[in-house]
Amino acid sequence: MLSGALVLGLLAAASAQGMSESYSQEQGPMINLRKCTAPGSCKDEEKQLTIDSNWRWVHVSGDYKNCYKGNEWVEEYCPGDDGAACAAKCQLEGVSSDGYKETYGVEAIPNGVSMNMVNKHEYGVSVGSRLYMYEGEKYEMFKLVNQEFAFDAEMGPLECGMNGAIYLVEMQENGGKGIGNNKAGAKFGTGYCDAQCPHDMKFIDGEANIKGWEPNAKDKSGNMGIGHYGACCNEMDIWEANARSQALTPHPCSKPSLYRCEGTECGDNDKGERYKGVCDKDGCDFASWRMGNRKFYGKGSEFDIDTNKKLTQVTQFVTNDGSDSGDLVEIRRGWKQNGKVIVNTDAIHLKDNNCIGQGNSLTDDLCKSQNELFGDYNHFAHHGAHKVMGESLKRGHVLAISLWDDVDVSMMWLDSWFPRDKDPEKPGISRGPCKGGDESTPTYVRKKFPDSKVKYTNFAVGCIGCTTPGIGKGKDGKKPESGGT
Repeated sequence: MLSGALVLGLLAAASAQGMSESYSQEQGPMINLRKCTAPGSCKDEEKQLTIDSNWRWVHVSGDYKNCYKGNEWVEEYCPGDDGAACAAKCQLEGVSSDGYKETYGVEAIPNGVSMNMVNKHEYGVSVGSRLYMYEGEKYEMFKLVNQEFAFDAEMGPLECGMNGAIYLVEMQENGGKGIGNNKAGAKFGTGYCDAQCPHDMKFIDGEANIKGWEPNAKDKSGNMGIGHYGACCNEMDIWEANARSQALTPHPCSKPSLYRCEGTECGDNDKGERYKGVCDKDGCDFASWRMGNRKFYGKGSEFDIDTNKKLTQVTQFVTNDGSDSGDLVEIRRGWKQNGKVIVNTDAIHLKDNNCIGQGNSLTDDLCKSQNELFGDYNHFAHHGAHKVMGESLKRGHVLAISLWDDVDVSMMWLDSWFPRDKDPEKPGISRGPCKGGDESTPTYVRKKFPDSKVKYTNFAVGCIGCTTPGIGKGKDGKKPESGGT
């Protein structure tokens, strides 16, 4: 996941490591998380959502003056490369309940949250958001090995070039509070990281990322910048989707927790170092369209999963011995819509008319055959594949709920054909039915579909086969039970 803070105006759009509620008390939406210990034995727990620090106003401690304005640091308060001094001078402001709704388009709905794409307000325009679930001063930590995670989604309004994502990242439980000058912590959405090692995070490990900071030339909104350091960590993409396409993708890394990278270890694309970094940026994706099934997921009744209607998605993390301490060896998906359980699509990898791999869930073998078929480098295996992903999940991940567009490649890796210099008829190049190009850029989608909205409800976690009636442990250990198409 990319991590751009896309807010225009609002005095400034940025993140900081100090904390303040002088101007707005932090009042993120409340949300229920259902925890299940056995089929039919579930209990709701009330949690709260907070918006990522990169979306927030940062100002001088004890004053309303900006520390970051537009896409640049204010030199008066953050001069040179002294990130620690900058963090010590600046504070991150809270967001009121009205602010969540009116400024960021984030609103509590029964058993969930609604997120809007483009939000005009009295100070300017904000685009998208990224939310975390927390309680008190700590993020809710998900340890999903030998567990399953479920949610309901309404994806219909999300068009090409947009991404409504539910994913997990190995952030620190307290958001890095106490590291360097980070006095804000989880309540204020600090400490983000992911497997793309984003350079646009304005603060990492309690210091401002001001060294080498420059505006991001690809961002036409004039808010995003790029710093010297990146914020890396293991990432488990349960759900990256719009109304046209979707993908499930684990991204293991060689470093635990948040790792502040620099140079080659960041694996920067523009330096040709993508496969030299500490994280697997490609991941091993299970994407129905890309694997050849063009009628499984889409907008209309001709698809097995019709995105015009609410859907239920269940992801199961299966170990080699069926225990919480075992090695992660498989990630399964189950679906339910209109009361009917639907089998996840099959992936049959044929090369020279020979089957080199098949299945309807992610395993190391399927990832290997997919890379062989698509002609990709298996960086997933290089970084330890499912076993390393499982070790990370055992340590605990933070849930990220986001809505975003893509200033780098306009989301074509998700819903169009990519790379653009490749033949879309070759295996693995077509990712979805969208045209891509000019019709998927942030400029286009924000102007054409500003009111696009996604709704997520009924978040649940628990033992495999426990959260969703009809989707069980699997009849043969290979796939979830089903009675649908």
